[in-house]
Amino acid sequence: MEGGGNSKGTGLGGLFGAGGLGYSHADLAGVPLTGMSPLSPYLNLDPKYLVQDTDEFILPTGANKTRGRFELAFFTIGGCCMTGAAFGALNGLRLGLKETQNMPWSKPRNVQILNMVTRQGALWANTLGSLALLYSAFGVIIEKTRGAEDDLNTVAAGTLTGMLYKSTGGMRGIARGGIAGLTLTGLYALYNNWEHMKGSLARQSL
Repeated sequence: MEGGGNSKGTGLGGLFGAGGLGYSHADLAGVPLTGMSPLSPYLNLDPKYLVQDTDEFILPTGANKTRGRFELAFFTIGGCCMTGAAFGALNGLRLGLKETQNMPWSKPRNVQILNMVTRQGALWANTLGSLALLYSAFGVIIEKTRGAEDDLNTVAAGTLTGMLYKSTGGMRGIARGGIAGLTLTGLYALYNNWEHMKGSLARQSL
């Protein structure tokens, strides 16, 4: 019987030039694996090789991990135009219904409401699109000038945008526009850094 067992264990080993005694799984069960970490019972792979310590995406040489202001400018301008068009359409619908409330439902009333919707939609889309264009242009110029990207660029771009947009109203208009831009962008920067500020305050309290 032993001869038969050896022939089964060494048949394939002799075929590939690996002669010698064959060992079954039961024979190898008690052999300690010195110098090796245990393998996962579900994956026949050392778990330490599953830890991902590198970036998921390969970026071109010199590219930033986040998109810059120039790349975000197109998204900002387009988003503001679409938002302005939607808000203007709703405002035009409200104004059209208010102005024609004494008119019966007819074709002239529908045309008047439709004209108000399209007029207000185009007006608000143009307004917000122009503001987004000025803000993006100032942001890109300030970023290239300073050579850094932080919240100071955001606040400065918003302030300059408000001042330039209201420049036709004289010094008072420039001041009001600058204050409005500074307030809005300051609140936006505060919102973006809220979690970081909370963490810093929590560490200081400890």
